[in-house]
Amino acid sequence: MNSNTRVLDPLVLGFWRLLDWQITPQENLRFLKQAIELGIRDTDHADIYGEYQCEAEFGKALALEPSIREHIRIITKCGIKPAFPSLGLAGKANHYDSSKTHIIAQAQQSLKHFGTDRLDVLLIHRPDYLMDADEVADAFNTLKQNGDVLHFGVSNFTPSQLALLQSRLDFALVTNQIEFSPYEMKALDDGTLDQCQQLGMNPMLWSPLAGGRIFSSEDEKAKRLRAVLQQVGEEIGSTEIDQVVYAWLAMHPSKPATVLGTGNITRVASAFTSQSLSMSREQWYRIWTASTGHSVP
Repeated sequence: MNSNTRVLDPLVLGFWRLLDWQITPQENLRFLKQAIELGIRDTDHADIYGEYQCEAEFGKALALEPSIREHIRIITKCGIKPAFPSLGLAGKANHYDSSKTHIIAQAQQSLKHFGTDRLDVLLIHRPDYLMDADEVADAFNTLKQNGDVLHFGVSNFTPSQLALLQSRLDFALVTNQIEFSPYEMKALDDGTLDQCQQLGMNPMLWSPLAGGRIFSSEDEKAKRLRAVLQQVGEEIGSTEIDQVVYAWLAMHPSKPATVLGTGNITRVASAFTSQSLSMSREQWYRIWTASTGHSVP
């Protein structure tokens, strides 16, 4: 039996929109330092973010003050090969590559982009239908033995896909990064979050605010959620809907790590404050009911 000891912190800074923020490396460094002061150290990346530019851009901030590297953890992903026209790949198919050669090459490239000697966590970004679990395990073992990567995980894997890869490893995968929010709750029913508890694994949650749909969408589900989130927020002492969402997510016993997609330190601080909010089971299920549109059986 595995006890769920936390490997990842409750909140993670997500940098997939780093280029969209249009900030300088100096501004990014200041943002990082402010987040560290709040108590946040995990940062989420991927080789393909910003058409392969975001990792290197983040690395520019780290280069300004190399000691900052010791205060953060770098989580990045590989395995997606998009046919970006900017790379002369127009007409080619987007595809996945979980071969040993590709995984090791991309890990080495990420190390150079970040200007670091190790990645704290490396994830396979999407399940590859051609994944050879033994080959992936071989790549992971090589990177681990070389000290290039400390921990490994997956992203968007089904329970069976994760179980297959885990069966080939003699060390534990540390996370499955999945889409989950009060708007998108399929992981509650498809076995994904059950498996995380079973393995003592902290899932990482991307799109916790459903890409903003919880705030702005006019579909019936979103309108029900907004009303109930505001109601519950008033009951637990929060005026911010996103804080209520983060508190709702944190209640799951898998001890998830929620990826924040903002470069605004005020919003990060607001999310951090949500950790002090206390929500009852009835309130949690009231939000679940608003999302599904029906009561539990």
